[in-house]
Amino acid sequence: MQPSAAADRDLARFDRAFATVDAPFAFVDLDALRSNARRMLALAGSKPIRIATKSVRSRPLLARLLELDERFRGLLAFTLPEALWLADHGFDDIICAYPTANRSALHALARCQHERPPIVVCDSPAQLDLLAEAARGGRPIRVCIEIDLSLPLLGGAVRIGARRSPIRSAAAARALAEEVVRRPQLELAAVMAYEAQIAGVPDVPAGKRLAAPLVAWIKRRSRAYVRELRAECVAAIREVADVAMVNGGGTGSLASSASEAVVTEVTAGSGFYAPALFDGYRDLALRPAAFFALPVVRKPDRATATLLGGGYIASGPAGRDRLPVVYAPSGLRFDPLEGASEVQTPVRGRAARSLRVGDHVYLRHAKAGELCERFASLLLLDGERVVDEVPTYRGEARCFL
Repeated sequence: MQPSAAADRDLARFDRAFATVDAPFAFVDLDALRSNARRMLALAGSKPIRIATKSVRSRPLLARLLELDERFRGLLAFTLPEALWLADHGFDDIICAYPTANRSALHALARCQHERPPIVVCDSPAQLDLLAEAARGGRPIRVCIEIDLSLPLLGGAVRIGARRSPIRSAAAARALAEEVVRRPQLELAAVMAYEAQIAGVPDVPAGKRLAAPLVAWIKRRSRAYVRELRAECVAAIREVADVAMVNGGGTGSLASSASEAVVTEVTAGSGFYAPALFDGYRDLALRPAAFFALPVVRKPDRATATLLGGGYIASGPAGRDRLPVVYAPSGLRFDPLEGASEVQTPVRGRAARSLRVGDHVYLRHAKAGELCERFASLLLLDGERVVDEVPTYRGEARCFL
């Protein structure tokens, strides 16, 4: 089905479901969410999927996702305070995906009474020193070594991908593993390696179709490089400690990461919501599942409808692909002189002619969990019925940055 046809079909369903709901509001289409979950499980094959919490940012929705299938196993949190909060609310098997310098959270971790406290990612001796100091007098802190999988070009002068770690060789991985095991306050529990230039880059970037051949070349070259480096680093680490857990991948690289023998689990998060950035991936076949609705509050002319608010710009390098996109009614576009703005967002196009003050226009955020920073709750839509309303992290008065 073409995107416009799907949007037109959904428009009538959304309007019936939300006829008495005042916009702005955000919602998740549970049928699309379940469809996306099944698709990601198929891509991951036999490997379990760890859920990236930053892409969901709703505690009740995280619980729902973990209950969908036993292959959804564990969480990848984005800060240590968040990981501890989730552990206190009954979640288990948590990795904190980014290093922390939060001493109070580290002290709390060392004194955590949960059977399996969260694991903390590290990539340098300086971070290990911070953890070891916090753990004195408490229980050992479990550590995950992160390997950097950005693609080196021109002899390493250029690196393509996220700059996540200085660990870029088997020798460096082994050296850091040795640093972990020589500190009695720490325990080496896992290895993580994320190939951002594969998982996080659309095959056809929005507004940059001519870049598609270059993106394809980078991804092909990266897959071979990633497979070799990850295997070498894990082998080197296992010469120092018996580490069973090796985490890799993201929504955009589930199949390739899961195919590597050394990888024991993969991570996914954005694929549940399938935000606008994922429209440019060729082989994912995901359905938009997370939306926000804005009200029409003005009709400055026949071909324009003005929405209240809407300037929900995604993080990352500024560009067209960081803007939200209008989903329904189909055929609407932002005014190029105003774009998506803080207080009002004019939309133009043939569909604007039939919009009236008070109507809803449905949009999608460019990224996944960032939508939840704008709304205190998510309405859960099943078919044509709103079956629940669940808080986001913001709705629980939680900010973990």
